[in-house]
Amino acid sequence: MPPADEPKIIIDSDWKAQAQAEKEKLAASKPKPAPKLAPTDAEGGEEEERTRFDDLVALLTQQALAYMGYVPDPRTGQAMVSLEYAKLHIDMLGVLEEKTKGNLTEAEQASLTRVASELRMAFVELSKAVAKAVQEGRIKPMGGGGGGGGIVTPGAGGASRLDLGST
Repeated sequence: MPPADEPKIIIDSDWKAQAQAEKEKLAASKPKPAPKLAPTDAEGGEEEERTRFDDLVALLTQQALAYMGYVPDPRTGQAMVSLEYAKLHIDMLGVLEEKTKGNLTEAEQASLTRVASELRMAFVELSKAVAKAVQEGRIKPMGGGGGGGGIVTPGAGGASRLDLGST
């Protein structure tokens, strides 16, 4: 029996439960890692890098398509065309194609070449359609751009999208 003059130590046995509850609460509040878009191989090397490369190509492609009017602006719901920004993203794909030559798998190289080529062809068609629509007064250039190089929206009475078949 301890001497009477020594202080008595009281241990709260609930501290473990409280610490565990706080730990679980903290773990629940942490952001979960983003899901992988494609399964990786056991080593996690080449397949993971390929997915990242494909994601980069998809990002640049999506941006080019958005600036070519194929994706409506999420704020307004209307398509917007900016030939300058579309060209910028297509050119970035070209730089990527040039700088990675010889370092890609055959499938990656073929995919990148195909996407860049198709975007270039669509850009040329769109440029012609925009120039014709501006000339006819169906759409008007906005901002500092002229001759269809800037952002283009439908003019009064115009269609909400450019008809590429009318070039």
